[in-house]
Amino acid sequence: MASSPMTREKIYRVEFGREEDGRWIAEVPALPGVLAYGKTKNEALAKVQALAYRVVADKIEAQRKPQPTLRFAVA
Repeated sequence: MASSPMTREKIYRVEFGREEDGRWIAEVPALPGVLAYGKTKNEALAKVQALAYRVVADKIEAQRKPQPTLRFAVA
């Protein structure tokens, strides 16, 4: 049974780093410019996920076609 386009899934890898001042930075390399800082790793992850959803939403609106379901893999 073939899956419909609405059931496809896109997994975005999230990479983390730590700044000298202790802040965490999270980045989605597949989406240029999608990076966010947080006081904790979880805060940085939540912020970068929210930003990634906004970027993908803009793509959906501009292309006027549905995108796959999004998931994030933490590296």
